Amino acid sequence: MSQVYSVAVVVGSLRKDSYNRKVARALSELASSSLALKIVEIGDLPLYNEDVEASGAPEPWQRLRKEIGGSDAVLFVTPEYNRSVPGCLKNAIDVGSRPYGQSAWAGKPTAVVSVSPGAIGGFGANHAVRQSLVFLDMPCMQMPEAYIGGAASLFDEAGKLNDKTRPFLQTFIDKFAAWVKLNRAV
Repeated sequence: MSQVYSVAVVVGSLRKDSYNRKVARALSELASSSLALKIVEIGDLPLYNEDVEASGAPEPWQRLRKEIGGSDAVLFVTPEYNRSVPGCLKNAIDVGSRPYGQSAWAGKPTAVVSVSPGAIGGFGANHAVRQSLVFLDMPCMQMPEAYIGGAASLFDEAGKLNDKTRPFLQTFIDKFAAWVKLNRAV
């Protein structure tokens, strides 16, 4: 029986029908049976504040830490806001990394997909997330890079992924499965 790796998918957009959430769902559908992808919700997380931590972590923080900590790998799917990371995603990264020395992210293989209506496909956000991943001690898949522009044209009216993008996402998720297997301490 082959190993099945649980993958926490962190979507950096809070909009219910965001392009990023749609791409996350498409990746889940394309993933091999060796990956079990599950979106971890971040919209209910109070802003990180060490003073709050000192008096007891709020339930949403505890839930995020438990879901990330219980996963084998993490996949970030994010839009770009002002050439950087959406505030909700940065907050989730901060919440999961605390208390100091108890990061839920540490050692988890990861990859980043950025999705944007613009032509450069969220390049700035993708690299801003990667910068945090270095400090979080998360081995990040380098290739293939996933900067997906023209997000409005990725799906038809029924929500089906277009045939032009499907092969790229298939290659990406297949490479990610191999990356997780290679980097996940068993």
